Amino acid sequence: MPFGLKNAGATYQRLVNKLFKPLIGKSMEVYIDDMITKSQVAHQHPKDLRQTFQIIRENQMRLNPAKCAFGVAAGKFLGFMVHERGIEANPEKIKAIIELGSLNTLQQA
Repeated sequence: MPFGLKNAGATYQRLVNKLFKPLIGKSMEVYIDDMITKSQVAHQHPKDLRQTFQIIRENQMRLNPAKCAFGVAAGKFLGFMVHERGIEANPEKIKAIIELGSLNTLQQA
């Protein structure tokens, strides 16, 4: 995005929301340049990916192959771990809290 455009991020988000509107909340989630295509069952996933790629192709968007992963059961999305059971905090981000330990006296609180 060119320098000097203060609303470039918001403008791009509106564009992406408009392009992927039929899929968002169903088979896709989008936040600026992070996208995830999800499926309830494995045999549905190729169809969901096909719809996503069709929109990307029709609008001449580009993907970075190094940042793409396909057919994974779980992965990081916006700093959270996303999997079939739902969303969890990223263990790397909560490591310090887990290792903190419990308080033994009132003065430690």
